[in-house]
Amino acid sequence: MKRYYRAAAVLALLLLTGGIVLAAYTRNMSPVRRDDVTVTLNEISMAAAKGADLSNLPADAGHGRAYVILDNTGNIICDTRATHEPVSVQTAIKMNYPYTYVIRDSRVAGCVILIDDHNSFGEVRARIITGYIAGSLLLISAMLIFGRYIRKEIIDPFRNMQEFAGNIAEGRLDSPLMMAKNNMFGKFSESFDIMRDELVSSRERELALQKKERELVASLSHDLKTPVTGIKLTAELLRARYEMDGDSAMSADTAVKLDNIYKKADEIDVLVSDLFASALEELGEFKIECTDAPSSVIADIVRKYDDKGLTVSGEIPEVLINTDVKRLSQVIGNIISNSYKYADTKIDITYTINGSFLEMRIHDHGPGVPQDELSLITNKFYRGKGSAGKEGSGLGLYIARSLMDNMNGDMMLISDGDGLCITLFIPLS
Repeated sequence: MKRYYRAAAVLALLLLTGGIVLAAYTRNMSPVRRDDVTVTLNEISMAAAKGADLSNLPADAGHGRAYVILDNTGNIICDTRATHEPVSVQTAIKMNYPYTYVIRDSRVAGCVILIDDHNSFGEVRARIITGYIAGSLLLISAMLIFGRYIRKEIIDPFRNMQEFAGNIAEGRLDSPLMMAKNNMFGKFSESFDIMRDELVSSRERELALQKKERELVASLSHDLKTPVTGIKLTAELLRARYEMDGDSAMSADTAVKLDNIYKKADEIDVLVSDLFASALEELGEFKIECTDAPSSVIADIVRKYDDKGLTVSGEIPEVLINTDVKRLSQVIGNIISNSYKYADTKIDITYTINGSFLEMRIHDHGPGVPQDELSLITNKFYRGKGSAGKEGSGLGLYIARSLMDNMNGDMMLISDGDGLCITLFIPLS
């Protein structure tokens, strides 16, 4: 639309320039050329000189032009004008009328004045210029009115539809498509708005279905924890009984199998806990209860999940931490479990005080994580390239980061070529 108005402005400028040129060109023009005036005056003068009576000339002597013949005393003796107003040589000089003298017998017998009708030409010139200006204004006005019509009836509706399509693409379905009454895209825009209503209904159905699915996952996860816990307790009980058995060979073989049962049940327990936590977070029912606890609880958590005995822990500063011990246990358990699963090396754990946080650095010595995946491994269900052929759901580190955020802490990952180092920032009391 800007180009249209720019073209209208250029046209207006050209018309204005043309009007100025027309006015300047016709300013000093006369309807009678100078050479024609001289020929006509000479013909009238010669005809008057030949005739005995200056007032009695041929009808076509002036070639249709008005003229006046004066005698020696200045009296009008021949006047072909429509209006017989007084005229003299002085009048001719003042009005710039062409004139010449009638010579008879080498004497001045009179004067011929050719009436050059400047006023009539001026009126015609003024009318031409006025008509030109009026036509130019009419043309420019028509262009502006047409441009306004195009803008209102076509451009603006298209812009509204463009904005509406952008809102739909970005998921903003609350804004209807506004259109003026009786616009030419009425049915088309109505179809767009019907589509928006259908998308709103579809989104509501989808959200309701997703909520039901999450509720089902949460319910099943919660229900699975009870039998898994029972399996673990049963395995521990049987192992204790066989350790008390006198048949050492049978007890050793059975103990190994029971240990495997316990480990597999523990892995299932971790996965179910992560799935349950993820479902509760999506439902907005994930509860965190941070309380003050001594930092020594961290050592208990590490011992609980260090089933291979490969962790080497430094001294823990004696401070009070403000955290949810149960959720912190889930975080540390997921990190150690991941380390054993993908690195299976010694794990160095160190502690320092940094401002209002207790920093806990958990550093294994495995292959680490490629830099292009480092920011992705905490995403939900993301599993790195090195996870092929290994069990897992891609929820462990995602749950760990979510829990640390909800406990007003943070988690940072660094892969420095000597394994993966995960730092937990645990708030102090």
